[in-house]
Amino acid sequence: MVSAGDFKNGVTIEWDGGVWQIIEFQHVKPGKGAAFVRTKLKNIISGGVVETSFRPTDRFENAIIERKEMQYLYSDGDMFHFMDTESYDQIALNQDKIGDALKFVKENEMVKICSHKGNVFSVEPPLFVELEITETEPGFKGNTATGATKPAIVETGAQVAVPLFVDQGDRIKIDTRTGEYLSRA
Repeated sequence: MVSAGDFKNGVTIEWDGGVWQIIEFQHVKPGKGAAFVRTKLKNIISGGVVETSFRPTDRFENAIIERKEMQYLYSDGDMFHFMDTESYDQIALNQDKIGDALKFVKENEMVKICSHKGNVFSVEPPLFVELEITETEPGFKGNTATGATKPAIVETGAQVAVPLFVDQGDRIKIDTRTGEYLSRA
C-alpha cells in the first residue's frame, strides 16, 4: 500500500478499476482548507492521461508490473509470436497489444513483455537497434551545413529520416523511443 502523500514519479497504483502510473505530482498546502496532492496519472493499459487530486491520507494498492525478457519469433497476419528463452514457453499477442512497438525490431531479437497479474498489456523494444538501410535516394556532395535529412526505409520496413551522407546498404543506429537516427553503426 502506498499513500498519496508518498507519491513519486513512476510509481504504479491500482485505482478506479485500472492500473495507473504517476507522471507528475505536487503537494499543495492552501492557506485555508486541508492539504491535497495534485497528480497527473497515465493508464498504462489504455495510455489515457487523467489529472486528479487526492487527500494525502488516501491509500492505494501498489500495482506490480512484470517485465519479462522474451524473444520475438515471427508474425503471421495480426498475431505476433514470442518465446521465453528459459522455459521455451511461447505466447502470441495481437496487433492491439503490440501497436508500433515492433516497428524497428527484427525477428529473433529480444524484447520485454509487460504484464500485470498475468495480463500482457504492452511490448517494450530495445532502446537502441542497428538496422540496414534497404532503400534511400543517393546522397549529395556538400549541403551538410544545414543538417538536411532524407527519408530512408530500413530492413523492418519502417521509415527514418537520415542525413544526406547515409547510403543504401549502410547500417545505422536508431533510438526506438523516438524513431530518430543516431549514427552509422
